[in-house]
Amino acid sequence: MARPNLPLIDALRRTARKLREGAPYEWGHMGGCNCGNLAQELTKLSKGQIHAYAMERYGDWNEQVADYCPTSLMPIDLVISEMLQAGLSLEDLKNLEKLADRRVLSRLPIENRFLRHNHRDDVILYLTEWAALLEEELLAKIDLPKFEVSVQKVDQGTATMNQFVQSHSSHPSAS
Repeated sequence: MARPNLPLIDALRRTARKLREGAPYEWGHMGGCNCGNLAQELTKLSKGQIHAYAMERYGDWNEQVADYCPTSLMPIDLVISEMLQAGLSLEDLKNLEKLADRRVLSRLPIENRFLRHNHRDDVILYLTEWAALLEEELLAKIDLPKFEVSVQKVDQGTATMNQFVQSHSSHPSAS
């Protein structure tokens, strides 16, 4: 599962929002499919650039991920490397293309768990739920300090404030 972090969560939400607002979506296009749309957000490359990079090697995203080599300097491998640096795993990319991560799907109502990997609305639902899951995981890691309020300290603070007000209200320039 992805490494929860704010930039990744934001990229997932931006991708979902853009798709909801009508961004180009073509499941058979390497730059306009599920992974391609997220890659646009994470890399700032265009749909066309991502597609052209992918076409320098054979296969869809699953095959590209399976053949990924971080030292190849193939353009699509550089795109995948940037996505991995953002906190994704190779497995996340495979799951995104097929909308298949069980942790994401299990959070959906039973009637919505059978997502079609090549339907815009299902991709939006998946991305949105995935972002919510990662946000919950990130928040769970934050350990906030516990504060205890002492009544005595509050009373002392009030007394000090009252003394301050009294001493300044009797000052000659306060008239």
